[in-house]
Amino acid sequence: MKIRFVTLGCKLNFAESSATGKALLEQGHTRAKQGEEADICVINTCSVTDNADHKDRQAIHRIHRQNPNAIIIVTGCYAQLQPEQIAQIEGVDYVLGQNEKYEIPALVERLESDAARAAIGRSQGELLAIGYRREAKGERICVGAIREVEEFHGAYSKDDRTRCFLKVQDGCNYFCTYCTIPYARGKSRNPKIADVVIAAQQALAEGAKELVLTGVNIGDFGRSTGETFLELLRALDRLEDGVPPIGRSQSELQVKGERLEAKGMDYRIRISSCEPNLLTNEIIDFVAHSKHFAPHFHIPLQSGSNEVLKIMKRRYTRELFEERVKHIKQVMPHAFIGVDCMVGVRGETEECFNDYVEFIKRLDVSQLHVFTYSERANTRMLELDLCIVPKTERQRRSKILHEISEEKTKTFYAQQIGREAVVLWESKKEGDQMAGFTENYVKIHRPYDKAKVNTFEVVRL
Repeated sequence: MKIRFVTLGCKLNFAESSATGKALLEQGHTRAKQGEEADICVINTCSVTDNADHKDRQAIHRIHRQNPNAIIIVTGCYAQLQPEQIAQIEGVDYVLGQNEKYEIPALVERLESDAARAAIGRSQGELLAIGYRREAKGERICVGAIREVEEFHGAYSKDDRTRCFLKVQDGCNYFCTYCTIPYARGKSRNPKIADVVIAAQQALAEGAKELVLTGVNIGDFGRSTGETFLELLRALDRLEDGVPPIGRSQSELQVKGERLEAKGMDYRIRISSCEPNLLTNEIIDFVAHSKHFAPHFHIPLQSGSNEVLKIMKRRYTRELFEERVKHIKQVMPHAFIGVDCMVGVRGETEECFNDYVEFIKRLDVSQLHVFTYSERANTRMLELDLCIVPKTERQRRSKILHEISEEKTKTFYAQQIGREAVVLWESKKEGDQMAGFTENYVKIHRPYDKAKVNTFEVVRL
């Protein structure tokens, strides 16, 4: 059967879609080509904001128009939180929750068998004429209690053979007042370090040169295995040693009959978003002196006002956040630091916002990722008796932070001029140019050269 995937939201979603796609390809199915109508469409959704939900619905409508006879399966965060709402959308046949998404390969196999049995004695045209696909499928919702799920499903994306997003953690136990992720993703859980090492070795053996560690709250790694995030980083920094991870024999490091030999591999690793209270100075110091970890951090701040941080139930103060940034810059002066910022939450008075802006301005960071607050059902923020920021004011505040972000990124890029850096060239062609990123996330271009794709090169910025 011809399968089409549509993935929205975070890199974790992309890693999970990639893993499901790989399983389907191994079953003998194929990816629908551009412009070709698919037999089955899988839409992996995001629900971090109201706007994300809106984009999910738009994607479902678009896919149904483009593939009117396809079986449409919707999964992901939006499906976990609002399954009944999604089931009412025209064209949707199956709504699967976060843990149920891993049953998609089995579901597709069953659908293919049902279609084959129904097709006996009838042509495909006759089946479509009598509306077989629409009548036979019906509507299915399968969404379990995600907070009760204990198991961890590993995944990594390899759609871009240069960069691989490696899932090392899932779920969250924090329950910030504005956030639905704990309800959409479940409790914090992770695999053993030994299992992550094997997945990383496999990704490198398949040609990846850059691993990006991803999850919902990756600094919380080890909660379900009694290990620590720092121990994970140390193990991944030793992949080139070619030794088995703790508790595994060398024979277990084989995939499809071929030994995964990491010795001599040239690779680098990036850490995705990590909470400031979990990004300890010990971790920062390790990255600074590691062999393979990039001087690149993404740290969620959410607000520069301590008063608002308390309302959000965040687990740090702005003073701790500032100390983390200063320590990074002390041991890695040219490190890239991206920061998640939210504006317009309930209780964010004009005074709080102005205080927030002054704090952001003095931080030595490289870029802001700005979110505009939107009310989310079933969050504790809605129960608080606080001032409500009008939507027009939220937009104004967002614009201010975006402008600050642009200035900070310009300043950071200017500071890199004249430095030597190592760029990893990517496969995507941009006109007659190719692009790549340095270890500290500076994007550069050069004339396209196929021979340089997926290779490291020392350049002067």
